[in-house]
Amino acid sequence: MQDKCSFCGRSRSEVELLIAGMDGFICDQCAHQANDIVNEEMKSKSSLNLDHIEIKKPLEIKTFLDQYVIGQDDAKKHIAVAVYNHYKRLLQKEDTEGVEIEKSNIIMVGRTGTGKTLLARSIAKMLHVPFTIVDATVLTEAGYVGEDIESILTRLLQAADYDVAAAEKGIVFIDELDKIARKGDNPSITRDVSGEGVQQGLLKLLEGSVVNVPPQGGRKHPDQKMIPVNTKNILFICGGAFDGIERKIAMRLNTQVVGFNASKAKEKIDRDNFLQYITPQDLKSFGLIPEIIGRLPILTYLEPLDRTALRNILTEPKNAIIRQYVKLFELDGIHLKFEEEVYEYIVDKAIEFKLGARGLRSICEAIMTDLMFEAPSQDRKNITITKAYAEEKLSKLNSQTLRA
Repeated sequence: MQDKCSFCGRSRSEVELLIAGMDGFICDQCAHQANDIVNEEMKSKSSLNLDHIEIKKPLEIKTFLDQYVIGQDDAKKHIAVAVYNHYKRLLQKEDTEGVEIEKSNIIMVGRTGTGKTLLARSIAKMLHVPFTIVDATVLTEAGYVGEDIESILTRLLQAADYDVAAAEKGIVFIDELDKIARKGDNPSITRDVSGEGVQQGLLKLLEGSVVNVPPQGGRKHPDQKMIPVNTKNILFICGGAFDGIERKIAMRLNTQVVGFNASKAKEKIDRDNFLQYITPQDLKSFGLIPEIIGRLPILTYLEPLDRTALRNILTEPKNAIIRQYVKLFELDGIHLKFEEEVYEYIVDKAIEFKLGARGLRSICEAIMTDLMFEAPSQDRKNITITKAYAEEKLSKLNSQTLRA
């Protein structure tokens, strides 16, 4: 008697593969079909349900962020409160008084390498809602070369495994928002397709409306199937370096005043950190249109990294740079150790090159590259990095090769 599939009844000669079980058989085609059914069932069961999730309080969210990001307490507090309130909005039942809590989108301003993107990546680790990070630099107006604004929601849909209901409760981090600032403070008389035009396209997303999204991204065309996504409950967190905005803040604060009270006014202003005085007015003069500023009601800043912060970034966080190198060498059975003065030397160079936390990585990479190339082929079990070794390796490079 010829073996047959217990599900479809086809014989071994009619299928490519017949898998034997205890009391029966299954062919490759039925196995594929069973796998698809299981995936669909699991997807429907894993649909976003916040009722049984223990939501962290703002203080707990900040404590979690402290494990990955050094300093930046002000920005962490704003993000913690916004995320907590986002969950509360999602859990809000119908209010008989008609009070509807509005979402509070955030904009973070800070120099390069201060931790804007790292904050976004860290918060993504603890969230129970779909989360995605998108880059504003690739966006253009509809009809021009580049990505449409709707591609932001395509990424969120992909993060939600195309569960529209879950995606509509997600969080989006838009990085490099400053790169879509319009080129001058006056309204553009020509097409600014990757600047002011993108800002105008973002308005409907930030405010909350039903947007037709192409499921695979790319260009829209008439015959394409669209997925309608309501952005009313999607929280948007934006970040950007806004390089040069300090000059606009200084002009507004009028630091060059003359007169009897000039010296007193200057004393009160911290010239090393103008960003702490940032207002929506400064974002407008930088090139963001008033409508988009109004849809990003929470404005916070990231402090420039001082010597202590840079030193802590090297070794303190869970995924600290030095810990990463120690782990890499440990995988080859090598115990790696750094002398204390090496850390001070790396921080000195990072301050000299003014590259923030990313500069630390560039400097460490320059010091460690030769060793990472040679060590796996050698029989050394213990390696200690000295200041003399670090100076020797770094002397081969100049500040032009070290970039963020």
